[in-house]
Amino acid sequence: MPPYSSAEWPARSLLGKLPDQDRRELLTLGVETRFEAGDVLLSEGAHDRHVLLLLSGFAKVTARVENGEASLLAVRVGGDTVGEMAAMDGAPRSATVTACGPMRARVLQPGVLRALLMRRPEVGMTLTGIVADRLRWANRRRLDFRGYPVKVRLARLLVELATTYGHPVGGGVVLGCRLTQPELAALTGAAETTVHKGLRELREEGLLETGYGTTVIRDLPHLRRIADLAPGD
Repeated sequence: MPPYSSAEWPARSLLGKLPDQDRRELLTLGVETRFEAGDVLLSEGAHDRHVLLLLSGFAKVTARVENGEASLLAVRVGGDTVGEMAAMDGAPRSATVTACGPMRARVLQPGVLRALLMRRPEVGMTLTGIVADRLRWANRRRLDFRGYPVKVRLARLLVELATTYGHPVGGGVVLGCRLTQPELAALTGAAETTVHKGLRELREEGLLETGYGTTVIRDLPHLRRIADLAPGD
């Protein structure tokens, strides 16, 4: 196995947060597998209970709404886990996870995960904290829908993606995941045309640059102010 370090993954992901010894043991467990763009990693409603530890790449988490359409709930990147809720409570999968490009992951059966959590409680504490963060994220999205105009909601989402999954480049921060305008609209609870207008305004203000498959935040402090976020939020 290659000598991975925490720098390989976002600081807020499971692999980015764990101490070296815990991370090394986790990376020895399960079986490594590969996925290509469009492959379904997990299916909503399925009764399987394995966990996927993402090593590289980018996936989208979706669920069906009342009209049968798929709604984008979240993104996950290398360093994250997906499927841990079913492994913990045995309930059917609550969402579908789909690869957005080439991905590598380790497949952990629930018994393997439980044994690890018994041996290394720090892993369990870290994973519990990440699940709590995800619930807070979902709650913030619902509150944002009611309390802020679309441009502010969009700025808040971009700040969160930049601080969670981004990496610095000369003069800015590159988002660590690629989202289309319809997907940004889904995550902000806005119409696609309104998101298009908001992105155009942010570009004209020199706060971000968008290109094919890339988004660069050029002035994160200013974007935070538009997002009504304090520096530490």
